[in-house]
Amino acid sequence: MTVNVIIFGANGQDGYYLNELYQAQGVISIGVSRSGDFIHGDVSDYGQVEQLIKEYKPTYIFHLAAKSTTRHDAMFENHGTISTGTLNILEAVYRHSPDSKVFITGSGVQFYNDGTPISEDTPFEASSPYAFARIQSVYAARYYRTLGVKTYVGYLFHHESFLRKPHHVSQKVVQAAKRIVHGSDEKLCMGDISVEKEWTFAGDVARGIMTLMEQDNVFEAVIGSGKTYTIQDWIEICFSMLGLNWRMYVDKMETFQPEYKRLVSNPALIQSLDWRPRISLQELAAIMIHN
Repeated sequence: MTVNVIIFGANGQDGYYLNELYQAQGVISIGVSRSGDFIHGDVSDYGQVEQLIKEYKPTYIFHLAAKSTTRHDAMFENHGTISTGTLNILEAVYRHSPDSKVFITGSGVQFYNDGTPISEDTPFEASSPYAFARIQSVYAARYYRTLGVKTYVGYLFHHESFLRKPHHVSQKVVQAAKRIVHGSDEKLCMGDISVEKEWTFAGDVARGIMTLMEQDNVFEAVIGSGKTYTIQDWIEICFSMLGLNWRMYVDKMETFQPEYKRLVSNPALIQSLDWRPRISLQELAAIMIHN
């Protein structure tokens, strides 16, 4: 079997939408994950990674695997999955499949953030174990690029879908609203709902990743909408879609300290490659509520 795409971390929302896009094009892809209905594997295991890349020599390889948290207690897991995983993929490609293109996931939270739009030129800041694992991966990608490996980095800003885990704020709001409209008398306990961030649809971000990978001039790009909404905006939209007045059901934790007040991208570079999000905030809410 000719495999054109390998997706490490295929069980997450980005892997799901990338796989959907490639299937629609008739491209054969395989997914690798520690969970879900995929090849069972761990990107931090060099032997497994090398075997897959050596066997299939795919056109595209995506490293999407990560534990989506900035908590200190996830430090070693994030280091193994993100940093070691990146090295494993790049070294296996360098040795066995030099024509493969590799995508390494970056994040908006690995940059210095003063609330102004973040671009590819914004300095990095190791503000959490998650951030410094991402930063290390970028420098690995840059090193292997000097060795001839076509390595791309997409710095992804917040993006959402119905596949989000329950602890993510977007899904937390949606699921609480759905339970309340079906009779639950619960209160939704939230932190600082004035925090601003992007709420891009994950399917649009997957298109952005593909856009980056399918050209040979830009190798690192911020992928985001450049538009922010507050958490309160999201709560209002989701509750109103279900005919609820959110103020009756939301309690605020006044002592909560957010990691940032505003996180927003400057997507000018990826826009120059003819990519823009298609799904609005209201459409995203509807997708999540009705799935």
